[in-house]
Amino acid sequence: MNNMTRTGNDQAPAKAPANGSASASAAVSATSAGATPEGAVANRDLPAMTPPVDVIEDASGITLYADMPGVPRDKLSLKVEGDQLDIEGELTIPVPTDIAVTYAEMNRTLYRRTFTLSKELDAEKIAAEFNNGVLTLRIPKAAHAQPRRISIQAN
Repeated sequence: MNNMTRTGNDQAPAKAPANGSASASAAVSATSAGATPEGAVANRDLPAMTPPVDVIEDASGITLYADMPGVPRDKLSLKVEGDQLDIEGELTIPVPTDIAVTYAEMNRTLYRRTFTLSKELDAEKIAAEFNNGVLTLRIPKAAHAQPRRISIQAN
């Protein structure tokens, strides 16, 4: 069973997958606090929005989907350091210079999320795609965590 826990202001645990998997091998925990990746906003003290994330586990690894609408590809940063995966994106909302904003519901222009990866995931082989504001990360299980078939010898 894949477990994802959130820490910080949102203390609600995520639901386990419905497939009945008994593996706890690809556990991922998440928090909204995280290090600022190089090339992104330099001040890590800036308030940031926590992007909603779905984590799906299968026999060969996990797939993570993070919704980050309004973030252009060149303002998205991914970093793996040790067992920490940091996702950060700067939101760009074009406002014409001759118009003054009198009301805005989005006052934060940064998405930030940090995940602690299980030792059974292979962080060296993470694949990332970003389309229409959705970041898709595929994190395979390490070779020692992959299911394998054992042959039986007859005497």
